[in-house]
Formats: sequence, C-alpha cells, structure tokens
Amino acid sequence: MNSKQLGILVLLIDFLGLEAYDVWRYGFAGIFELLFANAATAVAFTDLCIALGLVMLWMWQDARARGTSVLPYVILTVGLGSVGPLLYLLVREASVPRRALFAARA
Repeated sequence: MNSKQLGILVLLIDFLGLEAYDVWRYGFAGIFELLFANAATAVAFTDLCIALGLVMLWMWQDARARGTSVLPYVILTVGLGSVGPLLYLLVREASVPRRALFAARA
C-alpha cells in the first residue's frame, strides 16, 4: 500500500466514523431534516449534490476508460456521499501498478 492509498484509507475510515456517529445521534431521516433546517444548510446540501454529481460523472468516464464497472460506487455515492468516490479512488490506486506493468510488457 502506497502513501496515497494510506491517506485515502484514513480519510475513508474517518468519514465512515463520522457518518456512523451522525446516524446514531440523529438517525438517517434526522440528518436529512437537519440538511433542510434553514437556507444555509440547504445551500450547503445543494452544493454537495452538485459536487458529487460532477465526481460521479468523472468516475463514470474514468471507469469506462479503464473497462471497469462504476455502478457500485455510484450507488454508494447516492446513499453515503463521499464514501463512493473515496472507495473508488482506493480501488483505482490499487489497480494502477498492475495496469502500468501490463502496459509496459505489451
């Protein structure tokens, strides 16, 4: 595991911990209720949706170019936010050396 993968893994684990705490404290429905509690949180949620939409578009194109399936990561992104892209990056980084090695042999 290289340093980039380790950094992504630490971020993923920390974010999952934060999400678990929020679901335990507020419940899944409570989180969405708080997201629309006022105009400021609604703007932040809308911004997050736009950003994650752009990330999903990138993941879709990148996965197509690599010949892999992006559907599990898109489902995770819709359900758990940044968990999907972080996991995609972790798996993608793990596959880079093998693909680069294969390309070098060809």
